[in-house]
Amino acid sequence: MELKLILESILFSAQKPLSLKELRDVFAGAVEHAEGDETARGLKKVKEEQLTTALEALAAEHEAAQRSYRLVCVAGSWQFVTQPEYAPWLKTLVGHKTRPPRLSQPALETLAIIAYRQPLTRAEIEQVRGVAVDGVMQTLLERGLVEQLGRAEVVGRPMTYGTTALFLEYFGLRNLEELPAADELRRIPIQKPQTLATVDPGLATAPPEQLTLTPENQPGPQQASAAPAEPASTEESAGKSGGKPPDKPAGEAERNRRDAINTEGEKF
Repeated sequence: MELKLILESILFSAQKPLSLKELRDVFAGAVEHAEGDETARGLKKVKEEQLTTALEALAAEHEAAQRSYRLVCVAGSWQFVTQPEYAPWLKTLVGHKTRPPRLSQPALETLAIIAYRQPLTRAEIEQVRGVAVDGVMQTLLERGLVEQLGRAEVVGRPMTYGTTALFLEYFGLRNLEELPAADELRRIPIQKPQTLATVDPGLATAPPEQLTLTPENQPGPQQASAAPAEPASTEESAGKSGGKPPDKPAGEAERNRRDAINTEGEKF
């Protein structure tokens, strides 16, 4: 019994897409119901590479046969889906599931930036778009197309964002490698914040003990090493002026004159 035929029967009976891990779990648990079947025992520890090869071969056979259905891998999970041209009859049979409204152009642009540059912060997204993305990000989070991945290793530890498995399912992609080429979008430089961003440039963004002087406010080497000059003594000043002591201030000379007059008055 061929592996791809076993996979075909499993996927036809499955109620949801199955990942490679889920398929391996099915093969591992089939031994309990094998009743001596050597094929089930031999496939108990089937590898993911074997499953992938068999699934791709099965998908190619269905594609070549031009059947009304095909085997696809979406968001890392495999499932059988009908061809789009049979939609009118199937909608009549099972009904039409109302899908959420289409994404707006700003939402698609923001989603593309996240898909190609993830993980990245909200500030980095705004650097690429050039506008605020608060409302758009809220919509994408509510739709389940993006999610929080962690925190960036920069000052303030802002939250980082990335796409979800629902994003791959929404656009029918197996993984992010199937995204269309967008080299220009990937080459747009993003400046990583070195300090906390504030509305007012005068606000401090770090504790006082971590604040440092800017280069223009730092003292130069000559200013830092220069010592304050000692005031010259009276003798040194007199020597430099030819032996004559410097003149006393006008206020001090007036006080000396008054003291001399008072002294003379006391004698008489």
